[in-house]
Amino acid sequence: MPDYVNDSPRLSCSVTLYCVRSCKINTMTMRLICFIIVSIFVGAAFGVEECYENCNDYKPKSPLVYCTYLPMDYLNCSEPEDLNANETRRQELDGYGCTKWGGEKYEDVQKTKVWCEVLPGVHCYGERKFLKDGFPCIKYAGHYFVDTLIYSVLLGFLAMDRFCLGFTGTAVGKLLTLGGLGIWWIVDVVLLVSGNLRPEDGSNWEPYY
Repeated sequence: MPDYVNDSPRLSCSVTLYCVRSCKINTMTMRLICFIIVSIFVGAAFGVEECYENCNDYKPKSPLVYCTYLPMDYLNCSEPEDLNANETRRQELDGYGCTKWGGEKYEDVQKTKVWCEVLPGVHCYGERKFLKDGFPCIKYAGHYFVDTLIYSVLLGFLAMDRFCLGFTGTAVGKLLTLGGLGIWWIVDVVLLVSGNLRPEDGSNWEPYY
């Protein structure tokens, strides 16, 4: 083996807090590169460990992010709260809660804030429980559009569609008149297809996926 290899200095290279192996460095440049890499890994390790004790102090060079930036996969969020059409209360709470539910178009759906909490074992900066905006005021109650349409077409004279949607009062009247002698029956089919006849509780149609 050449003498310059035997006489070359050795540098302990480690990506943990102690040396796990030694690597031969032939030149000063390689030695400097190794030192920089070790410094980066060790500094990052100390930064993460320190953050576990006090994660409210943001460190831009740390691999951790703000808790509010975490994807939904790492959060446990509550359901939107129903304010029972109390718009004044919603304004007092700065957009928290829903005063109306559902909508045919995206722009018709009201958005609200909900409380979200970071899942255990996930580390981040800031408060682990916070208000997150942009949740749609949509609720589901087991109503399927296709099923209701079939009831309306085939059993509309018995008011099965209105019974299923929760309109018990008008359903009884429709039943007693056998679908308004056929007129009410046809009108409800048209209303259902056009989107003007929806569940009485304000819920959306259940998605088929």
